Amino acid sequence: MALFVDTSALYALIDRNDPVHGLAASTLGEVVRLELLLTHNYVVVETIALVERRLGRAGVDKLLDEILPVVETTWIDRDTHESVVSAYRGASAHASFVDHTSFEFMRLQELRTAFAFDADFRTAGFDLVPSRAA
Repeated sequence: MALFVDTSALYALIDRNDPVHGLAASTLGEVVRLELLLTHNYVVVETIALVERRLGRAGVDKLLDEILPVVETTWIDRDTHESVVSAYRGASAHASFVDHTSFEFMRLQELRTAFAFDADFRTAGFDLVPSRAA
């Protein structure tokens, strides 16, 4: 079974001062043995930018060396990107462009559950791990 990994989870894993760092770390420890962890390149870019801005280059190195190697990254293709652009422009919700890309990616991959601390995933109809997240 596969599980989508969002920026909110990746960031919480890196930042020891994040309020959900402990929960993120314990969740990763549980799911990494049981699930195929998937994300896409937009999440990777968003997470690198966020970590670099808040924690500096050492945080990015930790993300690249310790966390991302256990997550399979898929590249968003042109058709998916164009579909997301249309959906994003027509959306009334406040979810980000990367979140909209994640929702479309999850639908295309037939994923129901995200490792995330972002309530927008629940609003979009997906389940969250940990279940008490967001």
